[in-house]
Amino acid sequence: MWKSFSLAVTLGFVVVASATDRSEPRLDIDNWPSWRGPTANGIAPAGANPPTKWDAKTNIKWKVEIPGRGSATPIVWGDQVFVLTSMTTDREAKPEELPKPDPRFVEKTKPSNHFQRFEVLCFDRQTGELRWRKTAAEAVPHEGHHDTHSYAGGSPATDGKRLYASFGSFGIYAYDLTGNLLWKRDLGRLHTRFGWGEAVTPVVHGDSLVLNWDQEADSRLIVLDAATGETRWEVPRDDKSSWNTPAVVPFNGKTQVIVNGTKRVRSYDLADGKEIWEVGGMTVNAIPSPLVADGIAYVMSGYTGAAAVAVPLSSTGDLTTPEKTTSGTVAWRYDKGTPYVPSPILVDGRLYFTKANTQVLTVLDAKTGKPIGTSERIPGATSFYASPAFAAGHLYFSDQSGTTVVIKPSDQWEVVATNKLDETIDASPVIVGKTLFLRTAKHLYAIEEK
Repeated sequence: MWKSFSLAVTLGFVVVASATDRSEPRLDIDNWPSWRGPTANGIAPAGANPPTKWDAKTNIKWKVEIPGRGSATPIVWGDQVFVLTSMTTDREAKPEELPKPDPRFVEKTKPSNHFQRFEVLCFDRQTGELRWRKTAAEAVPHEGHHDTHSYAGGSPATDGKRLYASFGSFGIYAYDLTGNLLWKRDLGRLHTRFGWGEAVTPVVHGDSLVLNWDQEADSRLIVLDAATGETRWEVPRDDKSSWNTPAVVPFNGKTQVIVNGTKRVRSYDLADGKEIWEVGGMTVNAIPSPLVADGIAYVMSGYTGAAAVAVPLSSTGDLTTPEKTTSGTVAWRYDKGTPYVPSPILVDGRLYFTKANTQVLTVLDAKTGKPIGTSERIPGATSFYASPAFAAGHLYFSDQSGTTVVIKPSDQWEVVATNKLDETIDASPVIVGKTLFLRTAKHLYAIEEK
């Protein structure tokens, strides 16, 4: 399906110099440290200025082949670009090496009977040259994955000191930025709904590493020590497979970890895992990640239904119904046109999101939840798994056909350009300075105005 699934830490930064004024990388302009960027919302900082027009031969700074298969969004730190992938090896498992199926779970996919190699790749940001390549694990999967998914769906994250790579059932890994393994953890198997596959994207906040371990049984929210990989705490979750990445945001003296879920959206205290607030009403397969801005969490899901809710971070207790509310209430709800896989984006007070995985775009007033525009098709696009990004006054929507539609946002949004690459795009756009990075099915592109 997939991923590009996820949000991370909500922070704010001020640009005080141009990208050419410094020798040291800065978080505000030189880096895209998590799958939705430095502010974990898909928005590039002021000063970013990627091109709006390109094709396979125009404005391509470099293009490199990515071995294997993966839908994990790349990340950038300084002059390095990090990508995760998985490859099917020639080594077929012997009968005694095949994982035993768990009879508790119904699966609609078939696992590979070959060993898979799970790899971390590092490329030079300026040239695309491979700097280093590490095999994190080699194992036989216990379940398959959806046709549109892969065994490398979770995106990496970095704090500038360590690179964190998650291959879910096949381990969590921390490397230094030159590729030396610092620690690894085996947190056990994940069993996803119908065996559709995994996508655990780590979120690093300070000295904590947050992992959403939702699955069909024994779901947990896990927080590790980022330096050592040791477990700080974990709490059970009364929920099933969700694939979303938590939003981690400081608010009024606490840091909230907000996790989407089929049964409930919940906020936890990063310090100890205690629940702060919860609200019901999502659909099954809660994949879109929470989006946080101005003290409000915006959470959506859109498989076999539609649900969106805006929750003040000042809330406590159960906000599902007025009768259950302990403190506060939801700001608004909306029940049409919400996304299945992509996460929404918020620009200039407007929430933009696509219906299910289609090209039908809805725009809401973020403050009131009232529609500004609904059921408007993005021309030239088909289906979306990637989440949108924003830079220099433009929204970037990359679809599964390899088309990226660039839109100028407003109440009456307009298409600026339609750009085609002849490969599937599931990973979300990455924007650093003047460069747009796009991961396709087989390549990584650095796109920059010439």
